[in-house]
Amino acid sequence: MSQESNTHRTEETMKKPSLHPSLIIFFFFLTTLLPLILTVHSQPSPLPSDDSDFIRMSCNTTLYPDLCVSSLSNFSSSVNNDPALLARAAISVTLSKALELGSYLSNVTALLKSQEENGGHPTAAAVFHDCFENLKDAVDEMRGSMKQMRDLVSTGSLESFRFQMSNVQTWLSAALTDEETCTDGFKDVKDEPRKDEVCARVDDVKKLTSNALALVNRCVDKAIH
Repeated sequence: MSQESNTHRTEETMKKPSLHPSLIIFFFFLTTLLPLILTVHSQPSPLPSDDSDFIRMSCNTTLYPDLCVSSLSNFSSSVNNDPALLARAAISVTLSKALELGSYLSNVTALLKSQEENGGHPTAAAVFHDCFENLKDAVDEMRGSMKQMRDLVSTGSLESFRFQMSNVQTWLSAALTDEETCTDGFKDVKDEPRKDEVCARVDDVKKLTSNALALVNRCVDKAIH
């Protein structure tokens, strides 16, 4: 093989895009956390009428009740008519969807970054990257909410319960804000075929987050009254 051919292959290798450190960190969380979350969906069971009624009644307090019922129906036998367990399940579903979207966004971001280096439009790459970073923050906040819900203990103190649940409410509210911010920059992106799909998928995650927050608020109200 000629020296010129070897040089050409070396240059091609050097041009291959490398993953941004934030994408590598996100993939780590994706591969370690998502399988654990998905295990709760592995054995769906029929809806007993009383459990089904509990979920429907609870979901009526959300902004998107139909989505709420359909996303939580598989948890009917495990929540035991417990508002805290239902809220925890809602956060789990939301986190799972956010991680799936994050995986998609990380791939698109890496692709657009590569295209930008070869003369592609810099605005699209920047906007998708910003959206990914905002979603990554939302995932971290959901993980904090899940941890607090898992560690939720009944000490007999209403103030202690309120404090723990206020953490969950704060994290979910912050996640919702990050998801809203995620799509803010897309109004400046023109002729990008993945724009509509990303905005629609982020909107789905926002609705799930909103529902999870509503169920957390309901859990607090039930405990107080």
